[in-house]
Amino acid sequence: MAVAALVLFVVMMLLAGDLRTLLQRRRTGDTGNRRNWADRGSTEWWGLALAELGYLTVGIAAPAAAFSGLPPIAALDHPAAHITGVVIAITGILATFGAQLAMGSSWRIGVDETERTALVTTGPFRLIRNPIFTAAAAVFLGLTMMVPNAIALVGLICTITGIQIQVRLVEEPHLRRIHGTAYTDYASRAGRFLPGLGRLPAERHPRAET
Repeated sequence: MAVAALVLFVVMMLLAGDLRTLLQRRRTGDTGNRRNWADRGSTEWWGLALAELGYLTVGIAAPAAAFSGLPPIAALDHPAAHITGVVIAITGILATFGAQLAMGSSWRIGVDETERTALVTTGPFRLIRNPIFTAAAAVFLGLTMMVPNAIALVGLICTITGIQIQVRLVEEPHLRRIHGTAYTDYASRAGRFLPGLGRLPAERHPRAET
């Protein structure tokens, strides 16, 4: 399973990273990558760094440790769990790429405070505000189920922590600033990571005087 997990990780990086960036550049002339724009030590920097550390830990370090003889956690090491992990990882990879494509020219990695992109509320974004992050988290959950050692679990925790920081403390405040009521109204209908969960309170609009 370690070999399969490593292969799926590479596929994830090529599809959701390299290919999506190439398509964005061809479509808009811009890669959409703002990852390196975050100030070192800032909240966004920590969110992105933790998530990327988690990705590499689950996708590379955990399989490498398995190759070196690190035993899996016995309670999690079952063939059915491994197969389920494969299914979750593959589904997550396809869902990640599909959600990225659904963002069209608004797709970005990281935040540029001077930039105003269109608010996407269609497709998978109709029910979930962050389907890319949801699908990516599913990928790394699946990979962890395939290679369930202690290193993979640490990596999964880093991944989820980094995603939470990026979404809650960086991207949501940014979208509120640039889209105002349009975003809060949307966020009152769509869940944060799952349908119906993590919706924000809708802003009350003053009634017009008659």
